[in-house]
Amino acid sequence: MNLITFSCTIAAMRYSISILILCCLTACESIDLGSLKDRLITSEKNVAPVAIAQPDTKPEQIDGGDLLDRPTASSGPLGTTIVSLGTPTEPGMWLKTPLVANSRPGKVRWKGNNLAVTLIPIEGTSGAGSRISLSAMQALGMMLTELLEVQVFAD
Repeated sequence: MNLITFSCTIAAMRYSISILILCCLTACESIDLGSLKDRLITSEKNVAPVAIAQPDTKPEQIDGGDLLDRPTASSGPLGTTIVSLGTPTEPGMWLKTPLVANSRPGKVRWKGNNLAVTLIPIEGTSGAGSRISLSAMQALGMMLTELLEVQVFAD
């Protein structure tokens, strides 16, 4: 391609782009945005409200029975659970698990590493998963995006 052909091609592209921009601007001015806004407001008024169903169970009642009916072990193993990352902005070393009935000190064991944590009760059956703090996951060397099985002990 020689220099003259290249110059003509660039000039044609500039001309085409200019015409395209003018067409777009003309089309924008011909749209009646006021009627579009009125139609959106009218359609929002015609939407029926949605009722949110309330659960029939109290927070203390869960699939595994009453939260208050769970056995409270004096100390020792409580079982195993699958953990995922809990709320990352919540500080401290904690494990929210259905394995306990009330908050208490405990330990989490993963790959031979033990870590002292606060065990916090949550709803769910004893086989349901648990949530662990960001600090605890980092202290144990866990990958933050994985679901991992840990052993839980009460102190």
